[in-house]
Amino acid sequence: MSSPWNNKGLPFLPGSSFQDYTKSAFHQPQTLGYHNGYPVIRRLSVGIGREPHLSEQLNTTAHHLRELSFPSSDRKVYESFVPAYVVLDKKVLRFNAFFKEEILHSSSEEYRVRPVVICYYLEDDTMEVVEPRVENSGLEQGTRLTRHKIPKNDQGQFYLWKDLNIGMDLKLYGCSYHITQCDAFTKEFMESEGILLNEPEPTPEDPYIKKRKVAPNPNIQTQPPTSSRLKQFLTMDGKVLSFFALMREDSKHQHTFPVTIHYFLVDDTVEVREAHKDRRQISSSVLMARLKIPKKMKPGAFPSCVVELSHLDVDEYYSPRDFQLGQTVTLLARSYLLCDCDNFTKKYYQENHPDMEMKPLEAPEKFEIAQKEKLKASAAQKVPPKVEKNLENHHKVLRYKAKLDSPYPEDQDRSFVFIYSLFDKTISIFEKALSTLESGVFLRNVRVPKPGSTEENPEFYSPDDFAIGATLEVFSHRFILTDADLYVLKYLESISDQVSSQTLDSLRQKLSAPLNDSQ
Repeated sequence: MSSPWNNKGLPFLPGSSFQDYTKSAFHQPQTLGYHNGYPVIRRLSVGIGREPHLSEQLNTTAHHLRELSFPSSDRKVYESFVPAYVVLDKKVLRFNAFFKEEILHSSSEEYRVRPVVICYYLEDDTMEVVEPRVENSGLEQGTRLTRHKIPKNDQGQFYLWKDLNIGMDLKLYGCSYHITQCDAFTKEFMESEGILLNEPEPTPEDPYIKKRKVAPNPNIQTQPPTSSRLKQFLTMDGKVLSFFALMREDSKHQHTFPVTIHYFLVDDTVEVREAHKDRRQISSSVLMARLKIPKKMKPGAFPSCVVELSHLDVDEYYSPRDFQLGQTVTLLARSYLLCDCDNFTKKYYQENHPDMEMKPLEAPEKFEIAQKEKLKASAAQKVPPKVEKNLENHHKVLRYKAKLDSPYPEDQDRSFVFIYSLFDKTISIFEKALSTLESGVFLRNVRVPKPGSTEENPEFYSPDDFAIGATLEVFSHRFILTDADLYVLKYLESISDQVSSQTLDSLRQKLSAPLNDSQ
């Protein structure tokens, strides 16, 4: 009889006797774990050493015996179970309804007809009532009943989809909603469940709205027909004709003051602004506010004591045909010489008024002189100098040590640190702390001009000026450079063609002594 223990030639000693020497795992499998943060129990399928568990062996044997006893052709095939909340997910029955709201203490209306939409969610048998919003209605519209199960009676029953039908009155929390119609999906679903829907009904019109349409208020003044105004607004909104003109400042002088005239096609209004040296920029100086300018008044219809005009007093307003390049137009007792216009204006006249030739007019000499004087005045304003920044030198600085050149004895021991930024060519000065004085910032990130430089042609300090022993004047304060970092010498030697030999020699003489001592 062969022994189950196969030692493969190994001695029969403790630790050397086992059945299968190829096994490498002898731990007990875990049956508890976590899935999405929840503790779950796992079915034990394998045992120690990942051998098939006894229960798994029994299931395999039972399945084999069932295959032998009942052929696959005789067994019943069951469909996979799908829960209702999966099948009916995002399926909603939609009904149109309305309710009547009584109006108290009003002589013009007795009730209002307010349409609503009733939504029934098949997933969880909840209902929602929403009133569509109407702009400028003055009523609080929107969600009237939030989504929830609505009670049907006092016995604890709730409304179901079987209780809904067209033509019925649905009472929800004391308010009666009359259902008039439904959408195609709702009709198809109800008919598939054996419920016949009634014929759709029209939603009645609000009597107050109907009354306003039939009989307008006689107290409101009638205006000219708005069909043309509406068409003008829809087609011309945002379209502006821009003319560049010269305004006559005095009746004794010529047209010398440059202006920009804007004609708004949406409402035929005119605006006059001061012209900018760059026509693409918009000036904020308004010489004449936007308004409709009358061209021809009706005789005897406008008394001198009236300030505001109406369309009944004006016979004709200014139109685009009144703005011809090369001619003078008078707007509110001021005359303007039209010289030029933009590309959109030229295209507009080519399409709508091809008989008008929009040829630019050359500006007079006085206009050119005025423009030059205006440019000189703007150039005289202080503009910060343009700084050339090199991204390669970002965060690179040159550090120097300096002392204050002052006749006062208390300033002899004050020590400062100069930091020159290679990125934006600015200087920062920091003072070291002493027993009597605290450390602080003397100057931060400022381009320092050299003494004697002018505002028109400023000359600023550069690394070439920072020689050991040199005196620098910074806003009426004199500093003497006494030391520098070794990085300063290495950097200046890399650009020796841009730095004077005197500056390099002073740095080499100062920084070579510590190097020799260290060797």
